[in-house]
Amino acid sequence: METYQSGSNVLFILLGAIMVLAMHAGFAFLEVGTVRKKNQVNALVKILTDFGISTVAYFFIGYSIAYGVNFFSGVDTLMAKSGFELTKFFFLLTFAAAIPAIISGGIAERAKFHPQLIATFMLVGFVYPFFEGIAWNQHFGIQAWLKASFGEEFHDFAGSVVVHAMGGWIALPAVLLLGARYGRYTKEGRISAHPPSSIPFLALGAWILTVGWFGFNVMSAQTVDKISGLVAINSLMAMVGGTLVATVLGKNDPGFVHNGPLAGLVAVCAGSDLMHPIGALFVGGGAGALFVVMFTLTQNRWKIDDVLGVWPLHGLCGAWGGIAAGIFGQQALGGAGGVAFMSQLTMTAMAIAIALTGSAIVYGVLKSTLGLRLDREEEFEGADLSIHRISATPENESNW
Repeated sequence: METYQSGSNVLFILLGAIMVLAMHAGFAFLEVGTVRKKNQVNALVKILTDFGISTVAYFFIGYSIAYGVNFFSGVDTLMAKSGFELTKFFFLLTFAAAIPAIISGGIAERAKFHPQLIATFMLVGFVYPFFEGIAWNQHFGIQAWLKASFGEEFHDFAGSVVVHAMGGWIALPAVLLLGARYGRYTKEGRISAHPPSSIPFLALGAWILTVGWFGFNVMSAQTVDKISGLVAINSLMAMVGGTLVATVLGKNDPGFVHNGPLAGLVAVCAGSDLMHPIGALFVGGGAGALFVVMFTLTQNRWKIDDVLGVWPLHGLCGAWGGIAAGIFGQQALGGAGGVAFMSQLTMTAMAIAIALTGSAIVYGVLKSTLGLRLDREEEFEGADLSIHRISATPENESNW
């Protein structure tokens, strides 16, 4: 019976890992559709190579920092419980690798290739697992302190703060240190439109992410006996809320429409196992509104050239999700309880501080040593030809 239970848990979390792995294809196509045609190949290559670097960094360093577990023992030991710990690593790796995938969208079209791979190694190997261990593995006694101070520990069921807020806030210093794309903002203060190269690819990426997200959220239970249908329906309601609000506020713009569900899903991760479905609908709707408003302000008023809007989408909506879990998770609002607003607020602020500090150090050092961005000529030519020596669709095709 125990063998059967172990096998079921391995299959359960393996399916979750595969679904979240598929989400990385969503990240890739979302970026491919949003960037200009001359940078599409670079978007595809970045996401895949970042995943490879993330795997090595997390396997040898990051996972040990977060959970105190390594894989240097014999295969007989690793195969305990049908290899559950190995599969759990695979699942959590797909979360860790989302950090550079999120950053990639913010720094698109002008970042050097190899310095970003080094940044990926440092962030996934050290910065991300440092906070992951605090939030999900009781490091430094901070969770115990929050419980003693406010009555409950910080709660983040599927990573609104641990994954998305961290990724979005890590991306912000990178975007600021890189600076805007050449020609994006004129000296007179005007904005030069850089429209998406392919709405179908953008939509495809959003749909892949949306479908995979149900593995991201539901499978965060990690074992079959802890699975909850509430997580699935809350994810659905938040997705719908984000979509509808972004459609209205974004005035039917397809970019906002397809990022709306992602905003809702980012926000609901933290409290998806606590909220009432109606509460999840409001949380998702709030995230959709937050994304549309803040993306517009970021691009137009503050002149921050965050290409895919990863700071508002992941950074701000993730932070909102962490705080919202402390509001809509309360029994007074139909939630399951067991969550404290001040614990949520405190740990969310801590995540932002760690993300900003870690990112500023990593990208600051890289900028001062190797440089972060392509030169003006390379950027004008496009990352596809400058870095990879090939374009997405060759202009002169052979006749044979």
